[in-house]
Amino acid sequence: MEGMTSDSDLTTGGTTPDSPETPETTGMPDWEKRFRAPRVSLPDWAEDAPDRSLFISNATGTYELYAWDRATGTQRQATDRPNGTTDGALSPDGEWIWWFRDTDGDEFGTWVRQPFAGGADEPATPGLEPSYSAGLAIGRDGTAVVGRSTDEEGSTIHVVRPDGSEPAVVYRHRESAGVGDLSYDGSLLAIEHTEHGDAMHSALRVLTLDGATVAELDDSRGGTEELGLEVLGFAPVAGDTRLLVGHQRRGRWEPMVWDVAAGTEEGLAIELPGDVSAEWYPDGSALLIAHSFEARSELWRYDLAARELVRVDTPSGSVSGATARPDGTVEYQWSSAAEPAAVRSTAGGVVLDPPGFRPPGSVAVEDLWVEGPGGRIHALAQRPVGHGDGPFPTVFEIHGGPTWHDSDSFLATPAAWLDHGFAVVRVNYRGSTGYGREWTDALKHRVGLIELEDIAAVRERVVADGLADPARLVLSGGSWGGYLTLLGLGTQPDAWAVGLAGVPVADYVTAYHDEMEALKSLDRTLFGGTPEEVPDRFEASSPLTYVDAVKAPLHIVAGVNDPRCPIRQIDNYVDRLAARGAVHEVYRYDAGHGSLVVEERIKQVRMDLEFALKHLPLR
Repeated sequence: MEGMTSDSDLTTGGTTPDSPETPETTGMPDWEKRFRAPRVSLPDWAEDAPDRSLFISNATGTYELYAWDRATGTQRQATDRPNGTTDGALSPDGEWIWWFRDTDGDEFGTWVRQPFAGGADEPATPGLEPSYSAGLAIGRDGTAVVGRSTDEEGSTIHVVRPDGSEPAVVYRHRESAGVGDLSYDGSLLAIEHTEHGDAMHSALRVLTLDGATVAELDDSRGGTEELGLEVLGFAPVAGDTRLLVGHQRRGRWEPMVWDVAAGTEEGLAIELPGDVSAEWYPDGSALLIAHSFEARSELWRYDLAARELVRVDTPSGSVSGATARPDGTVEYQWSSAAEPAAVRSTAGGVVLDPPGFRPPGSVAVEDLWVEGPGGRIHALAQRPVGHGDGPFPTVFEIHGGPTWHDSDSFLATPAAWLDHGFAVVRVNYRGSTGYGREWTDALKHRVGLIELEDIAAVRERVVADGLADPARLVLSGGSWGGYLTLLGLGTQPDAWAVGLAGVPVADYVTAYHDEMEALKSLDRTLFGGTPEEVPDRFEASSPLTYVDAVKAPLHIVAGVNDPRCPIRQIDNYVDRLAARGAVHEVYRYDAGHGSLVVEERIKQVRMDLEFALKHLPLR
């Protein structure tokens, strides 16, 4: 189970904007209800014990892991830490819950485990020192394959046997790499690696557990045209050496079946227009297809023998996760911008419905297609209800990643701005996923500047359309969105009235030297080298270069334990603002790259709202 931190992934319950008041919500503004409402993630289930599941919930006010025995209906909280826990997995037999223990959100730690039924935590990987996680796979005999990343060693992959013997290194390289999957019988290990030096496009290797190479798949094509590959999973059948692989050979993500023993590759006739991912049905006879296109997603079933594609009925909106169960039903988490998420089943009804009040809904999105310097740009716009016809003060809420995209899904933060009379615009700039490989790869070398060109084109459009008030525009975002906020305020100083930057890259050279090793690899790919090798590119793309041009009042939120956008480089930027008396405020919180504590999230959104309302000019 991957860590989940976005608003949409963990929101629960299909509701309407006029959800009834309860004693616990009386007097609470709607925007706070959306954060405080109990939420759950899509449950993972143990492969050989499907009644045993693991999910994430904020029921205590902090996101933690929960065990759920479907046979008895019993649920229990499995982890309890001040800054929360979201990285966990079940062993195939369902007997153990594995979870990653870091320190206050710094992402640097070790795996521990506890019995599914409850009990004390114990070290799961004795002999391995703390590191950044680079994946985990657990075999049916208790063997675990653990991916690690450190500044000193680069990427290493270790086999940890249940007999307590010393962990064995089966892979080591300076460039980024990670665990893909173990075969059903635990004899084969698939890994993703970037030995060719392009961290945006992985190659694949299949190994035995003693480290011997069985097969290779590399679409890098000698650097002339970098294409990516990803591990989607081994067939869930004993003795089956088929590996489901994602590839980009036709300009978008789509699956194929690679039989690593036979050396054959089987393309799949899935003619859908967007990016396609897949996972196996539990008997290995079919694939559950996830199709993402133009900010929406849908599910299909692909029968491998009949080569037949059949639609799995889901409402219009976004499916943020799905899994096929042994009985053939599909469980999925769905939401739209207007309707909060629920974990549903094709058998009918809600799968997991936590107790407590439900969040209010919000406002549907409008699609905007804008001609930009690199092609048509897709943006999503929302208008506040009950605040006139506009033009409105408008927040450009810029997504992180950068390899991510905004979708028609429920998010508590944009809904808060809408409640306060702001329009919200989200831009799937070049670099975003879901619009083909060329769109995602376009931001190399002119990092940040390309994205801002697309944001500027959308800004001009919404101003011309009368949606946005050009004097009251807010540039806002977290992580890569926070980076683009700072860069945008410096390179487009007359365009923005207020800036709100959460956990941003601010001084790119210092950020490179202080960040986790896997991100160093990504930055070398984006820029074409290190700051010492291509200093002009780093300077052109660093917000610190333009800090003295910033005019807009600026609010910065930073995590003091953040390994992705470390605190020292933010302090360098803030010192420059302070030296010239620029209007700014900085809030530092004691966690990492985002908080898993509900009240902390609410506090940060409230500060952003109050800062914008204080500094925006009156209409």
